[in-house]
Amino acid sequence: MSEIFLDTETTGLSFGDGHRIVEIACIETIDLIPTNKIFHKLINPQRDVPEEAFKIHGFSSEFLKDKETFDKIADELLNFIKGKKIIIHNANFDLGFLNGELSKINKENINIASVVDSLEVARNKFPGTSNSLDALCKKFNINLSRRKKHNALLDCELLREVYINLLDVKEPKFNLSSINQDEFKSSNKEKLYSKTIIEVSNEELEKHKQFLKAEIKKNFY
Repeated sequence: MSEIFLDTETTGLSFGDGHRIVEIACIETIDLIPTNKIFHKLINPQRDVPEEAFKIHGFSSEFLKDKETFDKIADELLNFIKGKKIIIHNANFDLGFLNGELSKINKENINIASVVDSLEVARNKFPGTSNSLDALCKKFNINLSRRKKHNALLDCELLREVYINLLDVKEPKFNLSSINQDEFKSSNKEKLYSKTIIEVSNEELEKHKQFLKAEIKKNFY
């Protein structure tokens, strides 16, 4: 099963208020194992970046002005995520911006049915507690030392680790499926039953019981 861990950074809290995406990152996995396929774009929002947003992600209007606009990267994004399960933390926020941007250029919206909101998964598992990405990383002892500012690509990597812990699955292990199981079982049977089994006589068992009674009394404290 292919999954996409997706995150965005924006100029503000709502596309409806005129805010835009400034960064999109996606990491592809298969059964939660990274495939090393990554989609990552910095985007010219075609508007100013408020000071509050700059403090969060560190992308200034000046820095973003020569980057591609969303319409130039939209098809590449849609092709990257097509037919895959998309995992987003607080999906309503990111989908609000992504589908807003897609509608603006007359592109098909991302289907909510293909999206898993890891925030909802966390709320069901840990009701009544903070379930932000930072809080969950701390809960699961995931290293946050690289997270000086919000960064979509790093947040995707952290989200993958968080999601694995939310599902109570282990990190991927070696694939042993290629081993011939019949041969494996047969070889282990031979090892198991090649050992000599020594039967203990009733007389020896009785002597052992008498020995334990005597020695335990002698050496107890």
